[in-house]
Amino acid sequence: MKKIYAVLIILVMLPLAAVAQRLVADAPAEVGVGEQFRLTYTINTQNVSGFRAGNIPEALEVLMGPSTSSQSSFQMVNGHTSSSSSITYTFIVSANKKGTYIIPPAHISVRGRTVASNAVKVHVTGASAAQRQSNSDAGLRAAGSRISGADLFIKVSANKRRVHEQEPVLLTYKVYTLVDLTQLNGKMPDLKGFHTQEVPLPQQKSFKLENVNGRPYRTVTWSQYVMFPQVTGKLTIPSITFDGVVVQQNRSVDPFEAFFNGGSGYVEVKKKIKAPGLTITVDPLPTRPANFSGGVGKFSLSAQLSKQSVKANNPVTLRLIVSGIGNLKLIKEPTVNFPKDFDKYDAKITDKTKLTANGVEGNMIFDVMAVPRHQGSYTIPPVELVYYDTDANAYKTIRTQPLNLTVEKGDGTGSVSDYTGQGDVDQLNKDIRYIKTGPANLHGVNEFFFGSVGYMVSLILLLVVFISLFVIFRQRAIDNANVVKMRGKKANKVATKRLRKASKLMLDGKAGEFYDEVLHALWGYVGDKLNIPVEKLSRENISQRLAERGVESDTVSHFIGALDECEFERYAPGDIKGNMNKTFEAAMTAIMQIEEAMKHKRKAPKNAATTAVALLLLLSVPSLAHAVSKEYADSAYAREQYQEAIKDYNELLKGGVDANVYYNLGNAYYRSGNITQAVLSYERAALLSPGDPDIRYNLQLARSKTIDKITPESEMFFVIWYRSLVNLMSVDGWAATALWSLGIAVVLGLVYLFASRLWLRKVGFFGSAVLVALFLFSNIFAYQQMMLLKHRTGAIVTAMSVTVKSTPSQGGTDLFVIHEGTKVNIEDGSMAGWKKIRLADGREGWLEVSKIEMI
Repeated sequence: MKKIYAVLIILVMLPLAAVAQRLVADAPAEVGVGEQFRLTYTINTQNVSGFRAGNIPEALEVLMGPSTSSQSSFQMVNGHTSSSSSITYTFIVSANKKGTYIIPPAHISVRGRTVASNAVKVHVTGASAAQRQSNSDAGLRAAGSRISGADLFIKVSANKRRVHEQEPVLLTYKVYTLVDLTQLNGKMPDLKGFHTQEVPLPQQKSFKLENVNGRPYRTVTWSQYVMFPQVTGKLTIPSITFDGVVVQQNRSVDPFEAFFNGGSGYVEVKKKIKAPGLTITVDPLPTRPANFSGGVGKFSLSAQLSKQSVKANNPVTLRLIVSGIGNLKLIKEPTVNFPKDFDKYDAKITDKTKLTANGVEGNMIFDVMAVPRHQGSYTIPPVELVYYDTDANAYKTIRTQPLNLTVEKGDGTGSVSDYTGQGDVDQLNKDIRYIKTGPANLHGVNEFFFGSVGYMVSLILLLVVFISLFVIFRQRAIDNANVVKMRGKKANKVATKRLRKASKLMLDGKAGEFYDEVLHALWGYVGDKLNIPVEKLSRENISQRLAERGVESDTVSHFIGALDECEFERYAPGDIKGNMNKTFEAAMTAIMQIEEAMKHKRKAPKNAATTAVALLLLLSVPSLAHAVSKEYADSAYAREQYQEAIKDYNELLKGGVDANVYYNLGNAYYRSGNITQAVLSYERAALLSPGDPDIRYNLQLARSKTIDKITPESEMFFVIWYRSLVNLMSVDGWAATALWSLGIAVVLGLVYLFASRLWLRKVGFFGSAVLVALFLFSNIFAYQQMMLLKHRTGAIVTAMSVTVKSTPSQGGTDLFVIHEGTKVNIEDGSMAGWKKIRLADGREGWLEVSKIEMI
């Protein structure tokens, strides 16, 4: 029997073990100064230990906590069991100072594994005296206090109380509370006569203050539903009873005991809140036309051919896009009347809609494949869609433009099997590349290192260094050719060699040979150094020439004294070994003093050259003064809190632009399903860093998910190559390349001028010529990139669909329809409220400024 119980326990625990443990932090997004609020951490298991809260900012004073409460439940329905459990750690916090504060993640141990919560951002605003006084009503109340209907209630509202059949109705449930509401559960029952969909809202609820009858309620929109009435008449939405949990303070418990004993300082009170019902009047649609599509709302229709020219027996795809707001998913496929010798196949339907507070909006795409069997020029007649316009309360017919297709003679290679949709399958297997971590380098849109003062100074310094090195190396080459001067430079080495030999003779006790070698060293050193022939060497000549070289009189006296002492000690009586030591030291000291005196004159120019090189290196390094940390936004992205990451990246970009921040912002938009804003962010990143392969890859992937498939106009191959070459690097990337090229060219030029070997001279000549050419082209490419950024003409369509007009007015002729995410180029912006645009395939027209956003 025990074994059976054990098996049952394991079966009950398996679903629980399969659920990933998450520690979720929650706090109100906005509070007033002096207001108390609850900071909670909830984890969906009870097998935990070692809870550690993050460092709460000093401006947020912890009054009590953490107090602990646990919840568990067990259900068995139709033989299926399920269980759940959780623990909540609660802090009571007081907001003492205005500002925006971030509470770092908390940590807890689950079966030996550390789990981190999300960070929480709290904005503390100023509050009036009346609001601060009312905090006692809005905060924790004493245990046992009565909770009246005025303290906690739910309002139900519908955006329309009278609609037509299939016209969407938005139903909103909004909570108003003066007490500390922590949980609320309630579900919309199955409604007869309605097709109902729940609008996705954030799981973490953020309360806001709202005055109702002079009382400051904390309010939050708890749930919203979009309902499509399927029948006519008066339809009732029944009342719903919600189960709520309110926290009250247990004032009879010592707060210090509550703090140290884990949370007995408050109690949870269950409260039922009844949301009232509503009645919606649904009117029938007028008599329906025979070709009615079933659409109710506001729609537009456009058509595109995948090719303008195709060979016989090869497939071509006609894409029909129905855009707008209404019951898009219930619209029937528009009928296409292809010419007689076309074979038509079933349409591939792509749902690009989303549920919003306005209803279902977006695009329904119908890709219809057809195969022309004979060559010739064909016209596909306009495609029609009949729908009921809820604004005009009438049926409307919308049509596409007729489409022309040229069918060329077939070559027998095409078949329907070629159209397998494999490209779509491959695209589904791809994913965007990860965000770029590290600090941001924010700068102004039109701020570049290229053309700046630092760039020009760097070029001038490189020129100065080249001239300086040329003079230095040229003088060295002349010096190498000057035998007399080279002999002077080598005088110290020759003297040192002779003195080393004299030292050995001294150790061997050979006095005569020692003194001869020392005299040769002294006379030979001064003769080589001063370029005086041996026959003209005299003490007077030596003194005069050393003084002309800037050697001080004391140093000259020491050298003459060393000569005299050597000659005197050679014949002096007494200690022979002591005399040799004395003579050797005097000779060494005299030579060292002269060398130091003559080297001192050459130190200043070397120090100046060192300073110039250091200054050049400092100026050639791009400034990092604008580096701004973006780790918080990156961590929000890593936690899959994409909306928070989007908010933080946009806040960061208020201080300037950076390709990596725009790239990360594009990733966050992509993950959240906003492809249009993802394309816009990637395009901005590509403008700043056109050579980045990650940006190009993610941009291409995002473009593949837009609706319009536009084939660019053909260009000459060398134009495409040149544009690709220019886009290899950004403005400052080309500027850095130019500086490095010029710097290396300077070095190679010097190698060519002064190298002695022929192959080195060839390397120097051809290498410097190539690098000078690279320097010139890099400046040209940098200038072109700078002009592209300063005179931006690209824009992205942000409206679901927009009709391009022939003239800048609503009364202009409709030319064609384009959809969100499509890139356009601005040709003329002189008309207020309108822009003349051009597509990559050459089509032109006018559209409203509000429908696009500049890149």
